[in-house]
Amino acid sequence: MAHTPKIKTNFIYNISYQILTIILPLITAPYLSRLLGANSLGIYSKTHAMAHYFYLFAILGVNNYGNRAIARVRDDHAATSKTFWEIYSFQAITSVAVLILYIAFCLAFEHEYRLIYLLQGFYILSGLFEINWVCFGLEKFKLTTIRNTVVRLAILVCVFVFVRTQEDLGKYVLILSIGSILSVLAVWPFVLKHVDFVKPTWQGIKKHIKPNLILFWPTIAVSLYNIMDKIILGFFSTNAEVAFYTYAERIVTIPTTLILALDNVVMPRMSNIFAKNDTDKAYKLMNYVMLFAMLFATAMTFGLAGISDVFAPWFYGSEFTRCGFFILLLSPTILFKGWAGALRTQFIIPSGRDRIFLISLTSGAVVNLILDFALIPKMNGVGAIIGTLAAELAVALIQFVMCRKDIPIKQYMKNGIAFILIGIVMFFCVETVTKLNLSALPTLIIQVLIGAIVYIILACAYMIITKQPVLVNEMLKTLRIKYRFK
Repeated sequence: MAHTPKIKTNFIYNISYQILTIILPLITAPYLSRLLGANSLGIYSKTHAMAHYFYLFAILGVNNYGNRAIARVRDDHAATSKTFWEIYSFQAITSVAVLILYIAFCLAFEHEYRLIYLLQGFYILSGLFEINWVCFGLEKFKLTTIRNTVVRLAILVCVFVFVRTQEDLGKYVLILSIGSILSVLAVWPFVLKHVDFVKPTWQGIKKHIKPNLILFWPTIAVSLYNIMDKIILGFFSTNAEVAFYTYAERIVTIPTTLILALDNVVMPRMSNIFAKNDTDKAYKLMNYVMLFAMLFATAMTFGLAGISDVFAPWFYGSEFTRCGFFILLLSPTILFKGWAGALRTQFIIPSGRDRIFLISLTSGAVVNLILDFALIPKMNGVGAIIGTLAAELAVALIQFVMCRKDIPIKQYMKNGIAFILIGIVMFFCVETVTKLNLSALPTLIIQVLIGAIVYIILACAYMIITKQPVLVNEMLKTLRIKYRFK
């Protein structure tokens, strides 16, 4: 029997991998926001949003479907090889077709920023070689983490070396786009060692098309309130407003990324467990993940909201003060996305309940589009934020309601409300620090320390009192403290 990787180890590796996808723009953000300015960064944001739409059509639903498909057959080497080449062949066909369409779109319709749009095309090209889904399905997270670390560090160096003036936006786009290609190419040597070449047949390819497309629609639905809002905002408002919204969203995305890191680690394990019909083990694992998601998402929601007005101008510069207000408004999305994402990746997708996935995300997309077109022309970035909040809330509510007969919904609600109340207490404690009238950095440090202490003490007390000490015990184990709560 093949060795099964530890979830904790994979979690650590996948946190690193997921953070790497956002760490480059985060580290370079203070430098770029001051060098390029809000207008140029707004141009980058809206051109990248458009390119990302084409990228989504290039890879379709392969990140979720490919992950699940490989996880289900990974114990059979021949079946794994056959499945990989069938799925990848379809991905290659769609990627090439979409890239051709994108180039035609740029040449026919884009004039003012045509060069920037064309440079973004290298990002779409990376979809042709994107096979990280194989590593996730095999639960091989160490490889993607190490190789992507090397590539991301090279990108980081290139940004600081080559982007030196306000006129270097094109260089910045090219560096990121080429970096995305190198990042995915780095995985290929490993994958080719773990799969044999099996010539795909059309019959073999065809059987993957429908389930792939089923999981593609939710991806598009999510994009309607994660990407389309930037495109609509860019059409109705200024480039600077797009930059403020994008950079606020980038900060809010970080906590969600950490939660999804655990979700993505456990999803292939859950898919494998459901495939073996070991439902007791599956539900036990899911409850642990949901507890972590609720605990962490709530902490980050109220913690980030509490420091937002001090953090944004300190981190991005005074021109980006409006980002602080946007971060405050966007912070509840961490809660909605964290909870819904955990349920989706630990239960809905692994158990094959794709209908719930489709209905919830479609509803969220419809809500967001209606509110975006109604509010953005009048309220600019605030209108986009309202649309995003409503969409994420709709998705979370629908998923939990549709799964209520199969999950311990009352326990989840009880935990969720408790953590929210603890988060509110933490928020007010953090907010009081601003009354000390200190400079930005000391204020932030004190806010983070006080917020962390208050939340950890109250949350641990709650989990111990309610006899859910699994996370507390894991923390004690990490700290090498032998005592365990029962």
